[in-house]
Amino acid sequence: MRTDAVRTAQWSLDDDGATVRIRDLVPGDHDQLERLHESLPPRDQYLRFFTPGRVNAERYADSVLDGANTAHPVLGAFRGDLLIGTAGYAASERPATAELAVAVAHDAQAHGVGTLLIEALVSRARSAGIAVLTADVLAENGRMLRVLTDLGLPVRCERDDEVVHVTIALDPGERYRAAVDARERSADLASLTPVLRPRSVAVIGAGRTAGSVGHAVLRNIIRAGFTGTLSAVNPHALSILGVPCVSSVEMLAEAPDLAVVCVPATVVLPVLAECAARGVRAVLVITSGVTGELAARARDLVRAHGMRMVGPNCLGIANTAPDIRLDATFAAEPVPAGGIGVLTQSGGVAIALAAGLGLAGTGVSTLVSAGDKVDVSGNDLLHWWTADPATTAVLVHLESFGNPRRFARLAQTLSAAKPVVVVRAGVSAAGSRAAGSHTAALATPAVTLDALYRHAGLTAVDSVNEAVEALALLTTQPLPAGPRTAIVTNAGGAGVLAADACARYGLTVPDLAEQTLRALRGGLPLNAAVANPVDTTATVGADVLAHAVAHVLRDDSVDAVIALCVPTALGDPAPGALRMAEVAHRSGKPLLLVRLGGQAACGHEGEPAVPVYAEPHAAVRALAHAARRRAWLDQPRPRAHPVVDLDREAVDRVLAAHPDGGWLDPRQSLALLAAAGVPVEAGRVVPVGGAVEAAVADLITAGRPVALKAVTDGLLHKREAGGVALGLTDRGGIETAVDALRAGFGDRLRGVFVQPMAGPGTEVLIGVRGDERFGPLVVCGTGGTRAESGEHGARLCPLSEVDIVELSGGDPLVDAVLRRVAHLAEAVPEIAELDLNPLIVTDTHAVAVDARVRLAPVSRVDPLRRALRG
Repeated sequence: MRTDAVRTAQWSLDDDGATVRIRDLVPGDHDQLERLHESLPPRDQYLRFFTPGRVNAERYADSVLDGANTAHPVLGAFRGDLLIGTAGYAASERPATAELAVAVAHDAQAHGVGTLLIEALVSRARSAGIAVLTADVLAENGRMLRVLTDLGLPVRCERDDEVVHVTIALDPGERYRAAVDARERSADLASLTPVLRPRSVAVIGAGRTAGSVGHAVLRNIIRAGFTGTLSAVNPHALSILGVPCVSSVEMLAEAPDLAVVCVPATVVLPVLAECAARGVRAVLVITSGVTGELAARARDLVRAHGMRMVGPNCLGIANTAPDIRLDATFAAEPVPAGGIGVLTQSGGVAIALAAGLGLAGTGVSTLVSAGDKVDVSGNDLLHWWTADPATTAVLVHLESFGNPRRFARLAQTLSAAKPVVVVRAGVSAAGSRAAGSHTAALATPAVTLDALYRHAGLTAVDSVNEAVEALALLTTQPLPAGPRTAIVTNAGGAGVLAADACARYGLTVPDLAEQTLRALRGGLPLNAAVANPVDTTATVGADVLAHAVAHVLRDDSVDAVIALCVPTALGDPAPGALRMAEVAHRSGKPLLLVRLGGQAACGHEGEPAVPVYAEPHAAVRALAHAARRRAWLDQPRPRAHPVVDLDREAVDRVLAAHPDGGWLDPRQSLALLAAAGVPVEAGRVVPVGGAVEAAVADLITAGRPVALKAVTDGLLHKREAGGVALGLTDRGGIETAVDALRAGFGDRLRGVFVQPMAGPGTEVLIGVRGDERFGPLVVCGTGGTRAESGEHGARLCPLSEVDIVELSGGDPLVDAVLRRVAHLAEAVPEIAELDLNPLIVTDTHAVAVDARVRLAPVSRVDPLRRALRG
């Protein structure tokens, strides 16, 4: 049921950030393979073949390509059309074991090409059931030994005289994942340097009039004070805005690091070809209308020549670092300098985010409007910001994900070090309308994306304003240790609004300690309310408010303080709250200020800075985001372990019976769950004509009532459709139930599922929605007839121990079943939909009494394989 997607050619980056294409070698590559081995210096040939003489390259190429097959794959690495390296394996006599061989052109060595080939071969081997790769390496070949031992996989080296026998276990645990990510990050940084830190820029299509995009981009680069060399290309001008101008790319005095392309879509390809010929390292394609086949050709062209491309159809990029000062956008206003990395697809959203961050005083470190993301994607930028010391937080607005699983893993690494705020997009529920299971109906795009964001530790928001408000807090204040919030205000009504908002956003307003209450009574007017929220009365000034805030900050029952101030004719108490910034900073508690009736957007005031908001709910919402981030950072997230091993033989029997996928009948569905160790109430599917006798026999054997369920395609709500008869205790009731099923479903009734009744208990739904891009989504919550109306949680696999506790509500019986179902979902990606509904849970046991499973063919795509988008 699995289609092998790993044979598709893929583009990757070597250690220098140059593009390399990896694909299977075919007979047409014979001459290149022969030339590659002929070109190896004698020393390289000796290290590869253990012989001091010249190798017959033609004969070797014949033997390699003649034997290339599933058991003996041979991969090639190409720079443009030139073969620069090969790697392959041959199955050995030992089970699940193969011998590895690698050769890289001398000039391409020490650039990560061999590692890329081996990673691709590891992926191929694992998909073929190979568990171990072996290699014999000369002890003096230190470079190859380092390549193998640095992979991140378990490696054993045994020396026998001049030869080292290397055994590599293909067990890609966390160490391998971390090693692959580190190698990819290093390569990405190298490839993005000419994009985001160029030493020279050329604007191609720089118009002479102010109404053109190219003119606007050139003007903004000049306005920002770009520190590198700037030139322009326009066949009708000698200079534009004082910048030297040439008639074509080939006439440029030097090849620029970055070319900004602002030409009509019809000539983008010729311009990109000129850039490639001139040696340009990266291109920013502002032009819109480069879609479909044209976009694919543009991507292939730039990758074949080792360039990176941002866009097309984008606003541009900016880097506000003092040593770069690049604003290659056509925005009307300058991109404000600061510490936030911004990634969007939409140019309009990029402009709005930059403006909001400027008003808030946080500003932008680097901004990338990725447009159609034909080449450079969000995953590339996550690597950049993880390593960029100038970026203190990241703000993302993406309308689509090319590789969501990889995005989640990279974002999780970034989020562990820096706040990442995501503006939600692409959350239409239209895709759930045709769902065939309760879980699929619940797993809307919004639910799936929120599960992705939660898994990665991202702060998800619904608007530009909410994003800016959250970052104003996350970039200036310590994170609160918990949800306990104290409110200090000179307007009692505003305090009530803030307290209501706390309840709405999951924060608490605790009672203050008696010591705090005494201190407040001693410093506030007699008619002040010292209980939380603290109402100082409207008559107090800045000094009195500062006194109140200071005492509340010292209270051990408080995790954060919000000061709400309204200026009156007697004065403005807000400066008093700002004076407490240093006290708050030393206490490790966030301090937020709300200036009611003041500015329309949030910002910063004071030093240390205090975030300032215009409305209580905005401050509370930002604080709630900070509290959730602190909770995510504080919780260890070890991967959840299954309770029992999977019965792989039982699973394979079910899969073999449905090679093309489709819905399983109830017995097969329960059998699949039982293979994962889920306790099930067994039953059997019988022909309609024999249903009465079978049910009567089971009634006698089980000694308890039986249930009859219709077996028919496309039936989701069986009870509502009359497809379930429960609690049958005699032949008469059974006969009536079977007659009712016949009458209700007619020819659609393919059989009857007969099952002993389980005892009473709480009905729980546990389900899975398979997704090749996002991975399995596990849903848990209210089951039975209220499966789609009750409360549910959803998490993406792999589940952590924290995920298990949050989904199960701490119930150990539900916990155990969740582990088993999640393990099944990961081990059997062919599961497209799974409903375990209901799981009957009592004080002593849990049992699955009904299940629906739909299988679907899947492509085996290795999420650990390094590959560029597309």
